[in-house]
Amino acid sequence: MGQTLYAKVFDLHKVQTLPSGQTQLFIGLHLINDITSPQGFALLRDKGLGVLYPERSFAVVDHMNPTTTLLRPFRTEIAEIMASEVEKNCAKYGIRYLSPAKGESGIAHLVGPELGLTQPGMTVCCGDSHTSTHGAFGAIAYGIGASQMCDILATQTMAIAKLKVRRIEISGRLGPGVYAKDVSLYLIRKLGVNAGVGFAYEYAGNVIDEMSMEERMTICNLSVEGGARCGYINPDQTTFDYLKGREYAPKAAQWDAAVAYWKSIASDADAVYDDVVRIDAKDIEPTVTWGVNPGQSIPVGGAIPQISDFSEEEQLVARDALAHMQFEPGAVLRGKRIDVAFIGSCTNGRFSDFEEVALKLKAGDFKVAAHVKALIVPGSQRVRRELIEHGYDKVFEAAGFAFREPGCSMCLGMNDDQLVGDQLCASASNRNFKGRQGSATGRTLLMSPVMVAAAAIRGEVADAREVFSIS
Repeated sequence: MGQTLYAKVFDLHKVQTLPSGQTQLFIGLHLINDITSPQGFALLRDKGLGVLYPERSFAVVDHMNPTTTLLRPFRTEIAEIMASEVEKNCAKYGIRYLSPAKGESGIAHLVGPELGLTQPGMTVCCGDSHTSTHGAFGAIAYGIGASQMCDILATQTMAIAKLKVRRIEISGRLGPGVYAKDVSLYLIRKLGVNAGVGFAYEYAGNVIDEMSMEERMTICNLSVEGGARCGYINPDQTTFDYLKGREYAPKAAQWDAAVAYWKSIASDADAVYDDVVRIDAKDIEPTVTWGVNPGQSIPVGGAIPQISDFSEEEQLVARDALAHMQFEPGAVLRGKRIDVAFIGSCTNGRFSDFEEVALKLKAGDFKVAAHVKALIVPGSQRVRRELIEHGYDKVFEAAGFAFREPGCSMCLGMNDDQLVGDQLCASASNRNFKGRQGSATGRTLLMSPVMVAAAAIRGEVADAREVFSIS
């Protein structure tokens, strides 16, 4: 009987079965950020422990830094304190800090792949729920809390139960103007925000096979929004081509041996799954969320469901979401006036996300609507440099977008980039929870980067296929 990639990687990294029944799992790569690592290091010091394998941890400042400038000290006191803590802890324990001064900074889930740190067959952890992103490389990647972070720093292991595996096959051909973000939002709506609890998601099918690595990262990034602890894609030639030549990727003779291993850990053709879901790509359309979780979405031309369309237990949730969003059942989102447009985050802050928007803007004389605040926030300094090299920063600025320094920015509003009052934001980020973008009454509509750009130009929710003549 064949095995899944998840089972192979999990078993290869198993240290022992603990008395609790959980597995002590060795972690190959540990990524550290500014909002969760201070707590993990504090626990480490309280226990009088050191860092066992400092070379396996890498640190960034990404959540709280401003995007207007990366120069220190940061204007906001708490951001400066958190960044200083990262620097001090890295210096004390010999951990590599990927600093803005060296041009290495960015969101952990972009920087890891950029440097070739994330590789097939690895176990990856970070104190951030969207660590599932790294599964795009055929890695098993978990978001963790402060206590698990302490365990990893001290022992390079953590306790975890083995997950079931659901295979999600997406086959056929995506329609014009449909992107990886739309695929993920569709899956979450169809399966549910809690459907993945207890599961790892394996994404497959020709649609996934034909995606770039950056598109695959978007798919895996949003696994957690469907309840899955992690999501992954089997490594293939697209994976290998992306990794080759990167700083931490294997070199010379080691490369061939690595590729052989990477191929071997892919799911076997006769692997047995706990569940299989099959999706026809033609059913997926450009998508917009209407509520306060990523599963509350509709096609851009559709109408918000009636309360009676929900089960009895879901009706209260739907009523609460509609009240917060100031929408009515049966309403159409297309044409809803927006106040803010945000393109960035670990979900859609990569070069290809911005390039797709820039090429659409270059094709016509498009300008951001006068009443809309529009932000372009690259996910890393490397992405920002690449955009400048291609002249895309000028394209964005000419259209009326503010071109910022890298960071998590308005994805979670922990820095200066926040909604005010009940502003409505078209966002390429990952969560539309209440208060997610910095205001308790702020409202978030999740969509693809191109859809955000279309909304920014029209000043209202719009079908990007119409705005940019996509056919």
